[in-house]
Amino acid sequence: MKKLSVLATSILLSGTIAVASLPAQANLPFSVNGQQMPSLAPMLEKVTPGVVLISVTGTHVEKSKVPDAFKFFFGNPNQNQNQSREREFRGLGSGVIIDADKGYIVTNNHVINEADEIQITLKDGRQIKAKKIGSDASSDIALLQIAAENLVEVKLADSDNIRVGDFTVAIGSPFGLGQTVTSGIISALGRSGLNAQNYEDFIQTDAAINSGNSGGALIDLNGKLVGINTAILGPNGGNVGIGFAIPSNMVDNLVKQIIEFGEVRRGVLGVLGRSVNGEIAKALELESNQGGFIEQVVADSAADDAGIEAGDVIIKVNGKMVKTFAEIRGKIGSIGAGKNVELTVIKKDGSEKDYDVTLKKQETAKVEAASIHRMLDGAELENNANGQGIDINSVDEDSPAAVIGLQRGDVISGINRTRIKSIGELRSYLNDNKGVFALNVVRGNSTLFLMIR
Repeated sequence: MKKLSVLATSILLSGTIAVASLPAQANLPFSVNGQQMPSLAPMLEKVTPGVVLISVTGTHVEKSKVPDAFKFFFGNPNQNQNQSREREFRGLGSGVIIDADKGYIVTNNHVINEADEIQITLKDGRQIKAKKIGSDASSDIALLQIAAENLVEVKLADSDNIRVGDFTVAIGSPFGLGQTVTSGIISALGRSGLNAQNYEDFIQTDAAINSGNSGGALIDLNGKLVGINTAILGPNGGNVGIGFAIPSNMVDNLVKQIIEFGEVRRGVLGVLGRSVNGEIAKALELESNQGGFIEQVVADSAADDAGIEAGDVIIKVNGKMVKTFAEIRGKIGSIGAGKNVELTVIKKDGSEKDYDVTLKKQETAKVEAASIHRMLDGAELENNANGQGIDINSVDEDSPAAVIGLQRGDVISGINRTRIKSIGELRSYLNDNKGVFALNVVRGNSTLFLMIR
């Protein structure tokens, strides 16, 4: 598990395993000594087969640099003494079966990132190898697939309908233990700020979530998935009753894009801004200090086309109130390019106005190359605008991508003599095949093959 530092408080990526898709409800069991006792057991007995354990193995590429003062002892002092080495790793996490027929499993990206082999363990003891369909590092979501019969799936709840105070149940395998159930309530909604570069719109819960539960689920008392547990906040990475889950609606939007394209094609609104604070609320004579104040509208963007202006304040996304600019970014960031979103804004004159906005494609979408293949780590990939392959925008010095021979300006047009038009097609090919691959690369007027394994 990796840790993120937030104001001297570590955030340990974690999660909890999810629960299945049957319309089961928490209810009262038979009476005990003539007295009925409340219990979650009837619901859990029906949904826990949708919980899986994920085991991964792989290798990290580590780079080390010899200090200048010691280069003499390692050969030619003028040589580049930066060295890379591979180091094996193993990890555990959790996942949620969301489609029993197709064998789709949702987990966190950080659970399976850089994994060479992914193994799923079902509740009945079956162990099955999984393949990666796609992932999105910015939202920490990944989609896996297994081939198996008699699976139980988890139905998704509408996370827009959950409220602070609703009861929740988290299921997972903390610290490598077997399946464990904890309970709590929804503590807050629309949490963000754990990583400003990512798309965040977290559900906060006090259900106990600990290390080793990453990629699991938060469910309601109907046995439906309300979120994928992904992080905890604590002084030493331990549970202190503050856990975070990715809302099920965000998960649903991202998974649908991964299934269709092999990647997330994130839509862009095209505004810059900040959260409304007390000073902004006072200056604009707003009734509350919530929402997103728009400081700039990018020319020819989706917002510009819709008529949204600098100085507007976004207060609702698809009819739901938003508290911060980060929350707006998180909600819109899970909606795909070409999709419509309804925004409610407060205009400069104090009036409210609704806008129907068609999101545009992110122009400079950066893909986590290492999530496609470990030997592409260090390369910045982008789909060619003309659909002719994958553009290499940059290559980090001494990275695995540089080692195999990739250069800035290259275009990957195929693999093993199979035509590749997009990152999604490359990802799908690598997921479906194993062994040594020959990348067909166009460099200027030349064509060459680069080998990866």
